[in-house]
Amino acid sequence: MQLRLSKLGQRFTAKSGILELMEDLGHAMSGGGDICMLGGGNPAPVPAVQQALRRRMAEILADGGQFDRMIGNYDPPQGNTAFIDAIVQLLRDELGWAVAPENVAVTNGSQSAFFFLFNMLAGEFAGGEHRRILLPVVPEYIGYADVGLADDLFIASRPDIEMLGKNTFKYRIDFENLTVGDDIGAICVSRPTNPSGNVLTDDEVRRLAGLAAARGIPLICDNAYGTPFPRILFADIEPIWNEGIIFSMSLSKFGLPGTRTGVLIAAPEIVEALACCNAVVSLASGGVGATMLREWLVSGEALRISRDVIQPFYRQRAERAVEWVHEHMRGRIDYRVHTCEGAMFLWLWFPQLPITTYELYERLKARGVLVVPGKYFFPGLAEPWDHSDQCIRINYAHDPRAVEKGIQIIVEEVQRAG
Repeated sequence: MQLRLSKLGQRFTAKSGILELMEDLGHAMSGGGDICMLGGGNPAPVPAVQQALRRRMAEILADGGQFDRMIGNYDPPQGNTAFIDAIVQLLRDELGWAVAPENVAVTNGSQSAFFFLFNMLAGEFAGGEHRRILLPVVPEYIGYADVGLADDLFIASRPDIEMLGKNTFKYRIDFENLTVGDDIGAICVSRPTNPSGNVLTDDEVRRLAGLAAARGIPLICDNAYGTPFPRILFADIEPIWNEGIIFSMSLSKFGLPGTRTGVLIAAPEIVEALACCNAVVSLASGGVGATMLREWLVSGEALRISRDVIQPFYRQRAERAVEWVHEHMRGRIDYRVHTCEGAMFLWLWFPQLPITTYELYERLKARGVLVVPGKYFFPGLAEPWDHSDQCIRINYAHDPRAVEKGIQIIVEEVQRAG
């Protein structure tokens, strides 16, 4: 049989950054061997969190009715009703948001939520109109780039780069050169940002929300690493929401990536549209993550774990990894590291790198070090930018010995390239 693929089939089977990343991650995780896993976005196995999750699962198993409902019933297309009620109460009590159940949708992971959102709000419209998603600052999350059903789905704006010292920098939105045209269907940011660990200030978010409101379009804020959970966040910020903002959360970085549970806080018409998408594509969202976390949301245990266990764990590992970067790179290569304000990555910039970061990625992979080349994190730029091929993303959160060893090998390969 000769497989013939439609245009849609060709689009989703073509080589992409997220496919390559997940393939490399899967092979490395299943193959064993001495691999320095600095690629991928899998959360670290935090021992205290894993123990607590095992206890929680044991409670569910001991309660036959709860277990049977979790695995034996479809939830409504909007998501598990009790879980949604717990999310609503948490956001009201903890953040003071004026939310109701009709403002919350549960999806099979954040990735599917962004697939729905981007293709509902941008792409081809009746009458031949074409709308795009504006990324007001890049680099941005690798998983956004390939979810569009239409070509030319993104337009992006270069950031201002602020040096915070000789070897540390921070991205800021260049509002002076940021244009929200008539062809923009939504503005999208992640906070904290994957890959750079950048955290937009409250003022930046409010300015973006104002620009979106003036155009009558939503601002999408991806909060997969932020507050109130899982709180892999090291900057003092305020979570900001109103019905003009689509606020995305996830259970993945809390330690439940396998349950594929995303949560969207949005205007009722957006929630209703997402529920329709769930029904057509998945019938319903999976119920395991919702059941696992619901009681912890009600009791406050999810917030306690995020504050007292998850955040200190990642902060300590981030600080240690940054120390290793400076220790092993200073005086040996020309480098910059983005200030780490959250998420689980370090973003390394080599201004004088004479090869592409994809070539560097291949060299490192041959030596047992997995990273992610920077070129995948800049969708929508109108013109080439050298900076986009001078950066790599590394995950600092796993085995510290592998992280330090990987950083040392990165230094060696950058030296060899020069």
